[in-house]
Amino acid sequence: MRVAIGGILHESNTFNPAPTGLAAFCVQRDADIITSWRGTHNELGGFIEGGARFGYETIPTLVAEATPSGRVTSDAFEALTRELVDRVIAARPLDGLLLALHGAMVSEVYPDADGEVVRRFREVLGKGFPIVVTHDFHANVSEEVVRETTALVIYKTNPHLDQRERGLQAAEIASRIIRGEVKPVQSLAKPPMLLNIVHQCTTVQPMKTIMQAVRSAEENSRVLAASVAAGYQYGDVWEMGPSAVVVADDDDDLARSEAMRISDMLWGIRNQLGFDLLGAAEAVRQAKGAERTPVVLVEMGDNIGGGSAGDSTFVLGELLRQNAEGWVVVLADPKSVQECAAANIGAAITLRVGGNEDNLHGGPVEVNGRVKCLHDGQFQETEPRHGGRRYHDQGLTAVLDMGHSESGVPSLLVLTTHREAPMSLHQLLSVGIQPERQKILVVKAAIAYRAAYEAIAGHIIQVDTPGLTAVNPARFVYRNVRRPMWGLDAES
Repeated sequence: MRVAIGGILHESNTFNPAPTGLAAFCVQRDADIITSWRGTHNELGGFIEGGARFGYETIPTLVAEATPSGRVTSDAFEALTRELVDRVIAARPLDGLLLALHGAMVSEVYPDADGEVVRRFREVLGKGFPIVVTHDFHANVSEEVVRETTALVIYKTNPHLDQRERGLQAAEIASRIIRGEVKPVQSLAKPPMLLNIVHQCTTVQPMKTIMQAVRSAEENSRVLAASVAAGYQYGDVWEMGPSAVVVADDDDDLARSEAMRISDMLWGIRNQLGFDLLGAAEAVRQAKGAERTPVVLVEMGDNIGGGSAGDSTFVLGELLRQNAEGWVVVLADPKSVQECAAANIGAAITLRVGGNEDNLHGGPVEVNGRVKCLHDGQFQETEPRHGGRRYHDQGLTAVLDMGHSESGVPSLLVLTTHREAPMSLHQLLSVGIQPERQKILVVKAAIAYRAAYEAIAGHIIQVDTPGLTAVNPARFVYRNVRRPMWGLDAES
């Protein structure tokens, strides 16, 4: 058996006005895909491992991924999709295709960009050709993706710790299709609701019970895959919102009834989805007085993993105004990094940092510090973490020492060239910061940080800040979603 693997992965925040061009994508081809992804905790690692486990030859084609941001430009979408399709065609004869697609990609032309990718593959590969696709837990699953794929498998954890497992599940389904052992049929059900990202952690209620039900559905040998996608609320598209997808073996009624059962469970938790988070000022005040440290302040309005700028200054400004001590803040600010590099290690420096990308994340803040460290920004994460990547590169990175507390714990400002979501403690460890010794750690995230930070956190405070990933949907104007939608409209 010969099975091609590839993918295009992008989570597109349609409220972010900055387009995502081709240069924003890390593109890997052929053998480089095997080198980069073999053994990783990502579905691509699962695709590769599946070759040995299920007896197929893995044919790598193209993998492109970019940090979540605005819509993908038409040029970038066409270039990447065309090359991916061409490489798969050139690899024929093939028996199957495994595709990693995020499920929330939006291009300037295609609101359902993932659906357009699979439509093009179905067109060239034919009706019966096995196309098995994986999606992120934050996918806005479309009818076209379910219609044009043979089977869809979605991550079951948030933070995403099961990506390799899902890749292996997709690989097993593909191999069984090719051997003629199963005939997948699948069904999609979408309750008309917004499942706010505040409640999308799968290890706590109400999602914990939902995901237990999803896993229980797969105990039926006729169910090949049962999935829930919580949805991505920063994509203003018709498909926005949670989904239930069930893949059954030659049993349409089973797929449909199980998808509807899980969808009804999602609808049934809607009255548990309220939230009332602290603002930046009160969050910092409570963090200063906390007995158990470090306190993790989650700056949700600047969630890098959701497509935000990574340079919000709302929490940083409060830390400075309230004379907080022993804190760590990471900002994406390439200009300030270059100023630190020019000053060199040990130099005292005054900078205006953050608030550079737009007017949504606070203005620049003046800081005074000493350049403590310059680092190339590269680090590795070998444990299962959200996203499943092993190799990370946040570009040239500078650390400013902003002064020490009476106990000797420094306040540290980490300035990066590229946005890097806080999915790994090695982001801090690699530049000499021992996070468990700090009093306050600020993460620009929503849920993804938990796999890395929960083990060391004394206390976690979610902070309701403005920005491109603000948790309150009332801060945004939705024009393209289905209506009425619970969470955006009054329930009828």
